[in-house]
Amino acid sequence: MARIVVLTGAGISKESGIPTFRDLGGYWQQHRVEEVASPEGFAANPALVHDFYNTRRRHLQTPEIAPNDGHRALAEFAARTADDFLLVTQNVDDLHERAGSRDVVHMHGELLKARCAHCESVREWREDLSTALPCPACQRRGGLRPHIVWFGEMPLEMERIHAALSRCELFVAIGTSGQVYPAAGFTEVARDSGAETVEINPVPSGGRFDRVIEGPASSAVREFFRALK
Repeated sequence: MARIVVLTGAGISKESGIPTFRDLGGYWQQHRVEEVASPEGFAANPALVHDFYNTRRRHLQTPEIAPNDGHRALAEFAARTADDFLLVTQNVDDLHERAGSRDVVHMHGELLKARCAHCESVREWREDLSTALPCPACQRRGGLRPHIVWFGEMPLEMERIHAALSRCELFVAIGTSGQVYPAAGFTEVARDSGAETVEINPVPSGGRFDRVIEGPASSAVREFFRALK
């Protein structure tokens, strides 16, 4: 079981050019969350939802979007610690994987995957989605959707995450707002299990951590994990 659990949020990917949920001028500014990030929104206007995520998917695959030193530092550390390390991310991009991380737990899903609402199959998907496309597995149309956990849906792999938190010795939260549950409660779960808790953020979230490191993920993460024995 992993002795070190790391949770990353939008702050680490922001430095790679991906807007956060709260960024002015970001993807979310022109839409209400319920319209583009809920099962009800998808049922009411699937074309709008597909257009929203198609834009994000295309942006993620542009040449200027690339992992930063924070992503690379985590991949390098994980390669040295093997089974003692679990990386959990709230982000739906693939920047951790591009940096070399393996077995990343994407608790909110993955933008470069599609899921069929009819047969629940999940597969890699880098092109645009639409209601006209048939599911490659069941051939039914209208059910393909982004493999994203929307508001009102259960985050993925929660049993595995909680098992790791309940046994870890160190929990590190990187670039998270500390406002979105259930991830906002991970610190308490780890602390109740006796783990040391650390936050790395340009602006502290205000959460109850044993140690807070202020700074950009691209540099602060590398410095922290280099010093970690």
